[in-house]
Amino acid sequence: MDRKSSLKVSLITLGCKVNQSDAASLAAEMAARGHQIIPSSQAADVTIVHTCTVTQKTDYQSRQIIRGLSAKNPGGRVIVTGCYAQVAPQILQNIPGVDYVVGTAERKKIPEIIGSRERSGKAGLLVSPVEKQEKFEEWGPPHFAGRTRAFLKVQDGCNSFCSYCIVPFARGRNRSLPPERVLFQARELASRGFKEIVLTGIHLGTYGEDLLPSQSLFTLLQALEGENLGLRLRLSSIEPREITPPLMDYLADSQGVCPHLHIPLQSGDDAILKRMNRNYSASFFADLVNRLAQKIPRAAIGADVIGGFPGEGDSAFRNTMSLIEALPLAYLHVFPFSKRKGTPAAVFPAQVPPQVIRARCQALRELGERKRDRFSRSFLGKRLKVLVEAKRDRGSGLLKGFSENYISVLLPGEDGLMNREVEIEATEVRDGKVFGKVESPR
Repeated sequence: MDRKSSLKVSLITLGCKVNQSDAASLAAEMAARGHQIIPSSQAADVTIVHTCTVTQKTDYQSRQIIRGLSAKNPGGRVIVTGCYAQVAPQILQNIPGVDYVVGTAERKKIPEIIGSRERSGKAGLLVSPVEKQEKFEEWGPPHFAGRTRAFLKVQDGCNSFCSYCIVPFARGRNRSLPPERVLFQARELASRGFKEIVLTGIHLGTYGEDLLPSQSLFTLLQALEGENLGLRLRLSSIEPREITPPLMDYLADSQGVCPHLHIPLQSGDDAILKRMNRNYSASFFADLVNRLAQKIPRAAIGADVIGGFPGEGDSAFRNTMSLIEALPLAYLHVFPFSKRKGTPAAVFPAQVPPQVIRARCQALRELGERKRDRFSRSFLGKRLKVLVEAKRDRGSGLLKGFSENYISVLLPGEDGLMNREVEIEATEVRDGKVFGKVESPR
């Protein structure tokens, strides 16, 4: 590509690890075509915004970022993609300064259109029904500049249709990357020096169900560990019923998969779980978490929980709080219930007042912080294997990294320890942070 056609491209990404993987794959494709990937803080010829639509708040954040780009860089072009672009393209099309709105089913076209259109009137629209997509859309290995950890998307879409969730309408049906292609991309990421791969998906536990012959997350993990790539593997999120006894046994014995499981709970009340269209009970979730903690004592087990779902009375909320308090959870991700247009829960009766939702979410977050503190303190004086990140902690200037079991650690040391796994002793927990000292690098 000659200099005239080479563009400075920045990417802004909101939302989940799948979005981050999508953005990184697009960045890799752009770089391969001769474009220069630059930080979003710099003036770009083209800015690509990967939007999120999981809540009203993320919709608002997406719109604010897009509007701000025109003021910040009036000469630059703006391409908007991601989940919000798929479900509400006309809203984004009408924001001044947008050149293209590209749905999740049309992302492959972005490299072709990136320099093809000068702004004139209303933005171009490239959105098609994502539910018609039957095969996984594969890109090359993602580009994660300045990172020690890579997100590798192996699955997309969801067939579950929880009553509150817009994601199946934004991402389509379940589809998986064939295992041989997963292995190829993992080998490529390892050759680039990444020390950890996080397997991501919209509904990761359904990996391989759509493939012929059928595959599973269990067999994929076995194949990845069999490659002996010299890195650690981490699962992003997995539904309760998809942690089968064979998978649990495998995770307990594995030397390569991090002892960290993020398992969506959403509510600890059976009536609310039923209204949510979740396929388990509170007692099933509790039994699962307790068995995991018994089999994998060092494991960090985290959970998603929604505060203020329609019909959640005081008793139902107390059930949720009591369940979480009783379980050996390491942390919580708390979400306020947010009406998503087109989902059943948006029109359910007994909507919870906003002020009650805020109060319940605050109580859940405080409980989550107590859980995190308790989990972190249980490792004081013990050794942890920490992957040191490529950037120092901004506040303290110390090195930072995550242990295998997802404890964020700050530690003194030279830059030469970056992107290396070190063994540390956890010495202190202060202001929600774990401090350690290096025992031995690897």
